[in-house]
Amino acid sequence: MPLHKHETDSATDQLQIRPQFTQLGEISEVPKLRLAPSGMPAATAYEIVHDELLLDGNARLNLATFVTTWMEQDAERLMAECSAKNMIDKDEYPQTAELERRCVNILADLWHAGEEGGATGCSTTGSSEACMLGGLALKFLWRQRRQAAGKSAERPNLVMGANVQVCWEKFCRYWDVEARLVPVGPVATCLTAEAAAAHCDENTIGVVAVMGSTYDGAYEPVASIAGALDDLAASSGVDVPIHVDGASGGFIAPFLDPNVEWDFRLPRVHSINASGHKYGLVYPGVGWIIWRDRAALPEELVFNVDYLGGQMPTFALNFSRPGAQVVAQYYNFLRLGAHGFRQVQHASRDTARWLSQEVARLEPFELVSSGDGIPAFAFRVREAPYTVYDVSDALRVRGWLVPAYTMPPALDDVAVLRIVVRNGFSRDLASLLVEDLKRIDERLRGAHPGRADVGFHH
Repeated sequence: MPLHKHETDSATDQLQIRPQFTQLGEISEVPKLRLAPSGMPAATAYEIVHDELLLDGNARLNLATFVTTWMEQDAERLMAECSAKNMIDKDEYPQTAELERRCVNILADLWHAGEEGGATGCSTTGSSEACMLGGLALKFLWRQRRQAAGKSAERPNLVMGANVQVCWEKFCRYWDVEARLVPVGPVATCLTAEAAAAHCDENTIGVVAVMGSTYDGAYEPVASIAGALDDLAASSGVDVPIHVDGASGGFIAPFLDPNVEWDFRLPRVHSINASGHKYGLVYPGVGWIIWRDRAALPEELVFNVDYLGGQMPTFALNFSRPGAQVVAQYYNFLRLGAHGFRQVQHASRDTARWLSQEVARLEPFELVSSGDGIPAFAFRVREAPYTVYDVSDALRVRGWLVPAYTMPPALDDVAVLRIVVRNGFSRDLASLLVEDLKRIDERLRGAHPGRADVGFHH
């Protein structure tokens, strides 16, 4: 964050303290951007911060984010009890480490790694870190193969659709990998099997296939992509593995679409990531990365440290991080089981499908997707005297946070609104949103259209 003053800061750059919290002669203001000479009572500090946070949006009405905004009180209590536990201190908190191990095994089984397959993995701070680890494993293995063959390992590339989450472009930039972004278009808004294979060559470290695009919620055809890469390997010897970015779909497809083959049932899938804090139903701060076997995780990425009390292997990018979210993930696995997860995810998809059809019935709106993948859908405005940005702004007046943005390159002339349905967003709330959209349409038709760009939230 910049160190200079915000343009809206007052000239004195001070925070006011309510009269009820000060005694005669005590300070009534404190600086915003530097430490005050002395502290204040805990209750006073709480009130100051609490009041400022009133300006944040209501998390439950945030339809922009895929991140969990509601958990049961028992889960919240467990997280509070574990808030001081550092996930990396496995020797000090061995049972927290054991719960992480159990979660890894549960996910490996859920994604069909096989009991004897030797799958391995770990928790992360989110899917972005998990993607970085998956990408690094692909790069290191490709480099090993190239060096063993006496070939250059100087120009690696990664093939993915232009609709991928920005963390993949970050990975490529941070670790000097060419990002081969396959264009999408009106016919196919996601990566296709033919395009994926056509963009691969001997320097391709892997193909990223997305289960649940952040733009429209669609699944990419992982099985078809794997088949095309099988054909490529047979015809040219170019053998390219797949990493599945299941940030959202990794916790949806196993329960709602069990017949869709996208996971370790496909031998070409080497690794999968998912966000525990999305449809894993945990508050922000936990992701997962699973490799199909130990051969898919290069030993070069694993470090052993002993300064926390015992020999400990670690292969995450972060070191110290909270253990509470991992505990909450295990709580969810116990609490819901397979049947409970299926019920929760079904409720979200049913609400997304119902809501998308209700939106489609409103005259100015046209669906871009319908919520048949992950429980999210996008729609646009057609033949109306206003834009999606006007609708987004108007919804904020009622507390709804709905992002307006343009689609990826080759579709960037299409501006859409996207709604993400999560656990806790009921049919009743969806009905209220539909009524608000009706009122907004009526009001904006009589107003001069304006535009205020709203950021795209993942």
